[in-house]
Amino acid sequence: MFFELSSKAAGLKSRLEAFMHERIYPNEERHFREITEAGPWAVPAVIEELKPEAKAAGLWNLFLPDDGSGAGLTNLEYAPLCEIMGRSPLAPEVFNCSAPDTGNMEILVRYGTTEQKERWLTPLLEGKIRSAFAMTEPAVASSDATNIESSIIRSGDDYVINGHKWYATGATDPRCALFIFMGKTDPNNQDRHRQQSMIIVPRDAKGVAVVRSIPIFGYYSVDRASEVVFDNVRVPVHNMLLGEGRGFEIAQGRLGPGRIHHCMRLIGLAERTLEKMCRRTMARTAFGKPIADQTVTSERIAEARIMIEQSRLLTLKAAHMMDVAGNKAARAEIAMIKVAVPNMACRVIDWAIQAFGAAGTGDDFGLAAAYATARLLRIADGPDEVHRNQIAKLELRRYSVGEK
Repeated sequence: MFFELSSKAAGLKSRLEAFMHERIYPNEERHFREITEAGPWAVPAVIEELKPEAKAAGLWNLFLPDDGSGAGLTNLEYAPLCEIMGRSPLAPEVFNCSAPDTGNMEILVRYGTTEQKERWLTPLLEGKIRSAFAMTEPAVASSDATNIESSIIRSGDDYVINGHKWYATGATDPRCALFIFMGKTDPNNQDRHRQQSMIIVPRDAKGVAVVRSIPIFGYYSVDRASEVVFDNVRVPVHNMLLGEGRGFEIAQGRLGPGRIHHCMRLIGLAERTLEKMCRRTMARTAFGKPIADQTVTSERIAEARIMIEQSRLLTLKAAHMMDVAGNKAARAEIAMIKVAVPNMACRVIDWAIQAFGAAGTGDDFGLAAAYATARLLRIADGPDEVHRNQIAKLELRRYSVGEK
């Protein structure tokens, strides 16, 4: 299968690459310094400086399909652009294409009412506010989302929300204005997938308490993960998304594109890592010859190239299937890339750390933070085990009784 860029995507790719070289890469060191010094509760100044430049360059909301607010790209067209942005931890937010906002904006585009879009989606699209996603809970195995215990109870013209969430991405950001919260409206429903709903909770609502920021392998900057308590939070009934009992439906609509975006970015991160590995090992000598010429290093470089290419092709196939057949038809491919790509990235980054030696374990070359990102994504949006189970079930279904 051959994937050729459309003329529109090719033009955006050239402009994006130029912006990355001119404005993103030169500011990476500053970004890391600012985010380290400011901590998880503040915003690095460089991000807000670069966002207007990206918007002026027409490189804004590239993730969003045809709705008049984004670039109107297909998943297949967006894939190489998302990969380029994934090469730098600074880039996705500068272009307003970072999680969890992309997923939350897609929810509002697909399922939001006119009022919800005007109040929340418009400022998100403009980059004026940010958002958080509250699904995972500390008291249950949240890889099975039917375990979620948080409650959303109707009380007159309001819903009363109670729950304890953690690894809620984005909550410590001072620009965060809303949560998309998943909880149970009908815990006794015989259909376990109709018990849950999703609702918009304003960040400043009474009873919302962001308890702490949670570091990912010691990095507060990797995911802005947070622990949040919702204590008798009241929100109006019109904050409900799509309707009671439709939380799983929304989750599947959100997580499909979210998973493929993560994989696209990880491929870019792996490419950048391999580039660093090649340059470093060509410039350093051990035992009388460049490290790049050591057999073990050559083998790892070759294997890394093979694995990246395999991952990219599988991701492009998944993007193509999402475009032509829909997310449901592409669920096996989405699950496959969600397993394959983070594992590939972890392996490539680990090899690069080994090639750099002690320097690879520190912050000077970005490899430790890159590994933290890749390793996290073997768990986020569903752990490997859940996706492997789904892949196996879909495969076995082909050989069920009555099929040939």
